Order: sequence, then C-alpha cells, then structure tokens
Amino acid sequence: MVAMIFKAVGEGRPYPDHGRVSAKDWADVPPRQVRLDELVTTKRTLDLDRLLAEDSTFFGDLFAHVIEFEGTLYLEDGLHRAVRAALQQRPVLHARVLTVR
Repeated sequence: MVAMIFKAVGEGRPYPDHGRVSAKDWADVPPRQVRLDELVTTKRTLDLDRLLAEDSTFFGDLFAHVIEFEGTLYLEDGLHRAVRAALQQRPVLHARVLTVR
C-alpha cells in the first residue's frame, strides 16, 4: 500500500464563495487539528519560495484555511504549511475549518 500525503490533489474550489478573504475575516473560526490524508488540495502547484521561507506566515494567518463542503475537507490556503508538516513527518495540520453549505 502506498502512503498518501493528501486524500486528493484538486484544482480550483468546488464549493460556493464564502466571502472570507483576509486573515481578519477568518479570525472568528477556531483552529483545530486536521489530518493531512483527509484533505483535498485546491491548488496543484506550490511556490517553493513560500515553502522554504522562514517568515511565510509573517503577513498572514498562522493557521491554514480549510473549507468543509459536502463532507469533504478542502485545503484552500496553507498548502506550504501542509507540505512542510508532511516533510517533518507530522500527519496533522492546525487549521481553521469553515463549514460551507
């Protein structure tokens, strides 16, 4: 059996617009742990500079942003954090999870 980092690699956002854009918009969503193998990415590519930057969260949220839609968890923002966690052999990521209907 081959170990997978993510449940699937997607392209784009299959859920409706939720209206949250800035880190301030997400501040009321409490963070929790999410397993990497339960996430579907919304981006197929990763900017290597963001992955390797020591201050990659300096101007943004400390937590990844995940959308729960129709029972699936979509990694909307924080792919670099998720890949970094996987490289450090951590199976979970701290993320703000917003349920969208």
